[in-house]
Amino acid sequence: MSDQCKTCPSSAGCNSTPGNCGVEPEKSLLGALNDIQHVIVVMSGKGGVGKSSVTGLIATTLAKQGKKVGILDADITGPSQPKAFGLGKTAGLKATDYGIIPPETALGIKLMSINFFLPNEDDPVIWRGPLLAGAVKQFWEEVDWRDLDYMVVDLPPGTGDVPLTVMQSLPVSGIVIVSSPQDLAFMVVKKTIKMTQKMNIPILGLIENMSYAVCSHCHEKLEIFGKTQGAKVAADTDIDFLGGLPWDASFNALVDKGKIEEYESKEMKDVVGKLLERLS
Repeated sequence: MSDQCKTCPSSAGCNSTPGNCGVEPEKSLLGALNDIQHVIVVMSGKGGVGKSSVTGLIATTLAKQGKKVGILDADITGPSQPKAFGLGKTAGLKATDYGIIPPETALGIKLMSINFFLPNEDDPVIWRGPLLAGAVKQFWEEVDWRDLDYMVVDLPPGTGDVPLTVMQSLPVSGIVIVSSPQDLAFMVVKKTIKMTQKMNIPILGLIENMSYAVCSHCHEKLEIFGKTQGAKVAADTDIDFLGGLPWDASFNALVDKGKIEEYESKEMKDVVGKLLERLS
C-alpha cells in the first residue's frame, strides 16, 4: 500500500495501482453506435411450431416496407436463420472497435447467429445454460448493429435461461407468441404466455402457424394439423389474435434454398400491419 492509498477517502478499496488512482478506465466502444428503436421477440414454449419461420417472415415483410431490420438468432443450440437466408460461412465476419459487423441478407437485413462462428453449419453447440445466455448478451451488446427500426429476436423453445436473459437484458418492445393448432402445442404455449405476463412484458399477440393448407386443385382450406383454435386460445388468455398462417410447400422449398426473402404472403402482411399498430 502506498502513502497515496493510506489517505484515500474510499472505504471500499479498489483494484487501481497508485499511479492510476483517480483515472477513469477506458470505456468500451462495443455497441456504442447502436440505436435500435423496437425489439420484437418471437417466442413459443413448444418446439416445431415454425417460430423461426415466423421470425424470418416478420423481418422480410418489414424490410420490404423499407424498414431497417436486424435478426438476432438467440436459438444458440438450434440456429436456422443463416440457412433460411442463404448466409453461410461465405458471409464472413468483420470487426471494428464498435463490435462485430453482422452479415446482411439480399434485402439488407442484418443477421447475427452462432452458426457464423462454427467450422461447419451442422456442428453442435454443447453448452450449459449460462454460456448460452452469455452468447445472447454478447450478440446484443457486442455487435455493431447501428441504426435499426426493428430488431426481431428468434428465441429457442421453453422458458429457460435464454428467454429469461432476453426478457431481463434487452429493452423488449413486445412478444409475439407462435403456436400451431394442436392441443398439445397450445398447452405448452400457455406456459410461455403466463411467464411473459408474470414478467410484465407486453404481448403483441398470438400467431397460429400452419393453421391450414390450401388445396392446389380446388383451393379448399384444409385443416391438416387440427381444427384452428388460435382465436379462442388468445381470447382465453386475454391476448390479441394476430392471425393464422398457412402451411405452404412453396415456402418450405424457398427456405431450403436459402431464399426466404422471395416468399410473398398476404397473411403475413396483415399480421405485420397489426404489429405496427400495436408498436406505434
